[in-house]
This record gives sequence, C-alpha cells and structure tokens, in this order.
Amino acid sequence: MSRERMMGEKVLRLGALDPDGAKMETALVLEPCSNLKTVGSQLSLSAVSRSDSASSNQSLSHGGVPELLIGLSYNVELVRGSHFRNLAVNRPPDTYGRLILLNSVGHEISRCKTSVRRGQPNPVYKETFMFQVALFQLSDVTLLVSIYTRRSMKREEMVGWIAMGQNSSGEEEQLHWQDMKESPGQQVCRWHVLLEA
Repeated sequence: MSRERMMGEKVLRLGALDPDGAKMETALVLEPCSNLKTVGSQLSLSAVSRSDSASSNQSLSHGGVPELLIGLSYNVELVRGSHFRNLAVNRPPDTYGRLILLNSVGHEISRCKTSVRRGQPNPVYKETFMFQVALFQLSDVTLLVSIYTRRSMKREEMVGWIAMGQNSSGEEEQLHWQDMKESPGQQVCRWHVLLEA
C-alpha cells in the first residue's frame, strides 16, 4: 500500500490578480503545515469550500479546532486529523480513533479502532475499516466516530466526535453520508469539525 505524507503547503491569495491581465507565473515556497497557523485567522471558512478541501490535505479552518478527514466508500477510512492538542501536558498528544456502528434503535452492531499515533498534533491514520452492512441498510445505521487522547495506560480523554448516517451530528455529516450513498465505487473525502465531548 502506498503511503502519502504532506511535505508542505502554501496559502496563495488570488484577490490581487487582474482578471483581464496577462499570464502570471510565480514560485511558491512550501511551508510546514504548522507555520500557516499565523495566517489562519485571516482565512475565512466561506472562502474554503468543504467539498474542495475534501480532496486536499488542507483542513477547513486553520483556526485550531480539532478536525478529522474521513473517506467514505461503503467502507470508512480515517485519513488524518488536524489541531489535536493535549492541554494537560506541554507536548503533542497520543491519539487514536474509535468507530462504532449503531442500528436504527441505537444498539451497537460493531466497533473498531485505529492504532495509536504518538506525539502528533496532526496525525496521519490512513486506516480503512469494513462494516457488514447491506446497501439497503445504509439509511438505517449511524456511524459514531470519536478521537481519544491517551494520557496514560488506563486514562483517556475524548478529543471530539461526529456521527454520520441516520442520526448525523450535523448537516455536513448528513451530506457526506448522502454523497457516499449516491457515489457507489468512489471514495468521498470530507473534513469534519469534531464536536466537544
């Protein structure tokens, strides 16, 4: 399996370009993701379409809220997280994802979790999970995705969560689930802001 790793990114402001002007070329120096936090407060969420950002590794807000990039295609891929913090100690957190599939009345059908990513505020998971669900049941199940930080062997805290499917936690999560159902055979990736525990 191929592994992807972000080497850098750059914010390019197109507002100053003359639409009637001639062709313009520029060289971009890529920066580590963490260096762009200072310009993040200047970026507007409306300027970054959720569907456009879904196909890239760039998160939605750059504002420091925990986010998760998820790919759906009759399977679930936790791709990467963004802005995970460990407020209790002054170091990047050890995190893992937990997925729980619930039936229409809220009973657990199955569960699984990722391996732990140690000391990463923007972890790359790239783990795919298959659930035994018939196509006609996709409207009747709920997928609960939560991210936990492990503080010690027995102590863990939830970073945040989202739900998709029948009981989606928000409009974006419902749209992502619907797009997955309408795009058989294609993976649909979207960033989701995690809700606080």
